Amino acid sequence: MIKTAVNSISAGILIAIGGSVYLACDNKYAGAALFSVALLCICYLGYYLFTGKIGYLATDRSKKNALSLALGLAVNLAVTFLLGMLIRFAMPALGEKAATLCGAKLGQSFMGTFIRAVFCGVLMYLAVQIFKEKKTPIGIIFCIPVFILSGFEHSIADMFYFGASGIFSIKVLSFELAAVLGNSVGSLILPLLAMLGQNGQGGGVISASGKSKGNPPAAHLIRLAEKANSH
Repeated sequence: MIKTAVNSISAGILIAIGGSVYLACDNKYAGAALFSVALLCICYLGYYLFTGKIGYLATDRSKKNALSLALGLAVNLAVTFLLGMLIRFAMPALGEKAATLCGAKLGQSFMGTFIRAVFCGVLMYLAVQIFKEKKTPIGIIFCIPVFILSGFEHSIADMFYFGASGIFSIKVLSFELAAVLGNSVGSLILPLLAMLGQNGQGGGVISASGKSKGNPPAAHLIRLAEKANSH
């Protein structure tokens, strides 16, 4: 767990750097492309980013992995928010840009943020999986700018922007809940579909022994989002 915590801090630092360069660029295309440096470094150095790990819950549903995900998420969010606050203090111009960006984000509905985050989760899973399976950064180089330019929501990066904006309220917590749930569901979609296709069945995640392991984790996350949206 100590290794997970340390690697989560490192990942948070890199996401903060990626967020900073995105805010600093007047050209949104250049900013989106340069943000990908953060995930490139995270993947090559093996740091722990929640949005790059949650998709593998489909194949590793152990208690140890679940605890690592919870710890990684908490550390990622805390580190990016605190570093955002530091950037706002050191570079007020970036803080002003972050405030404008976050004001627009908070104008979205809970379900709107959730859906945007789902699509981001799909792209995050693809970026990491292509890197792991094909040993190439091509997925990162393209998937990261695509989610940014599309307006999809990345829960960890968003926490940096909120820290840099100086905005923190109940609405921010609600936004982050929607973003985390959406990123999680999106990251699980493709691996679960692949598993269902391999097994030729649709009744939950199937273990190697052929026995059902219950409802897919994505289903639980979708129900959580629906309940939160109804309140």
